[in-house]
Amino acid sequence: MKNIVLFASGSGTNVQNIAEFFSKDATAQVAAVFCNNPKAFVIQRCEKLGIPCIVFNKDDFYKTDRVIQLLKAFETDVIVLAGFLWLVPETLIAAYQQKIINVHPSLLPDFGGKGMYGMYVHEAVIRSTKRVSGITIHLVTEEYDQGKKLFQAKTKIEKDDTAETLANKIHELEQKHFPMVIKEFIDGMEQ
Repeated sequence: MKNIVLFASGSGTNVQNIAEFFSKDATAQVAAVFCNNPKAFVIQRCEKLGIPCIVFNKDDFYKTDRVIQLLKAFETDVIVLAGFLWLVPETLIAAYQQKIINVHPSLLPDFGGKGMYGMYVHEAVIRSTKRVSGITIHLVTEEYDQGKKLFQAKTKIEKDDTAETLANKIHELEQKHFPMVIKEFIDGMEQ
């Protein structure tokens, strides 16, 4: 059984979806959630789900090896960024080379990079002339949104769509596809 550690910064809907998916799967489990926001609702979700939640700060993440040591303590096989907004430090990427997965709310390479997250992405997409958006699930590297693409799913942008309605469509794609892509990635590790 592989151990997944989820990183989150906010409400944790993706965390809950992934945890529920893997609670019914024998190949992997969510061993813990790591959170950089002590006020995030994901902490309460973890309590209800019975999953340990480790809260850490910027110094823990960027100036010490505390986060890496905690990941080792949980015997982490795969890290999944599920609504996590900080740039992952090179030391963590090196420790988990090709084993950190992120979901981005656009069809990369469009609307990626520093500052492009959440509603900022959806607002930029709506302002553009694009008629399609979607999600990209990719491996994490030292640069925002540059890692190998594992999966993309698309949704049509209607003339009356707003950033909010597009956000809802994107969230539906994440809920539908993200757990399955993680499972496929873990299944591929076995070979």
